[in-house]
Amino acid sequence: MTGRRYAVIGAAVVVLAGGTGITAALLGNDGNDAAASTPATEAATSVPAPTSTVPATTSTSTTTLPTTTTSTTTSTTTTTLPRQLTQPIPPPQDQRAPEDLGQIGSIAIPKIGIDAPLHEGIRLTTLDRGPGHWPGSAMPGEIGNVVVAGHRTSHGAHFRNTDDLVPGDIVTFTTADGVFDYAVTGTEIVGPDALWIIDPSDTPTATLFACHPPGSTRQRIVVHLELV
Repeated sequence: MTGRRYAVIGAAVVVLAGGTGITAALLGNDGNDAAASTPATEAATSVPAPTSTVPATTSTSTTTLPTTTTSTTTSTTTTTLPRQLTQPIPPPQDQRAPEDLGQIGSIAIPKIGIDAPLHEGIRLTTLDRGPGHWPGSAMPGEIGNVVVAGHRTSHGAHFRNTDDLVPGDIVTFTTADGVFDYAVTGTEIVGPDALWIIDPSDTPTATLFACHPPGSTRQRIVVHLELV
């Protein structure tokens, strides 16, 4: 909020910012009466000298106050809503191509007994080592959708029991930026082409997914979470 500042200019009070200029002044005229005598006229005989008066002279002075101009400046502030700053990459065409993007942290799901390394990448060659973070999706703790995939029946089967998760269960991500707890908000089953599950979001959310039912690639089980 803009504060008001005041200045006094002569008899004018001006609101310099955030208000309307108000000018107050008293204008007056000064009148002066002057008296003069004319010489007396002598008569042949001694009589009292007659008295005559001359018209009084009146002078008038006018005082002019300076004109004051008040200007008001209005500023506009634009608010940018938070949003995910990255875009997830398209699904890889070759699921078995080499992919070694490194480990970015760990993922723990106490409800189903999981505490595993979290790798970068979602090719099968990465998921064979443990849960993988979808490149381009948000990182844990950031605004946006953290997308993580995992196996259900092989190579550790870390996401085998994701169908046991219920709203309120906690998933903890640990990275170089800190420890971030996400709470489950719901679970659903979708088709294998439901790529909307990786869409960016404007709030800190996370998505876990794996094949469904266990041992089949016919569908996907998807667990939705939000940052605690």
